[in-house]
Amino acid sequence: MSTTKLRLGPLPKTENLKLTFTCPASLKADLERYAALHSQTYGEKVDALTLIPHMLEAFMARDRVFKRADAGAKGGD
Repeated sequence: MSTTKLRLGPLPKTENLKLTFTCPASLKADLERYAALHSQTYGEKVDALTLIPHMLEAFMARDRVFKRADAGAKGGD
């Protein structure tokens, strides 16, 4: 197992809902390569479909503009 950490760490267990989306073939290939690297790094087999929601969640959590807008919306404008 590698000692290098990926930006997306081990996956938590969560309740899931099904969502379908379309992406370019190049993105699908990148997601599959990332999933293979994630599996190798953390020693637990995971596929690209499992990673996508965690990647989106991590992306949105780091988006400062989204977080400010979300906080404003929840603040009862």
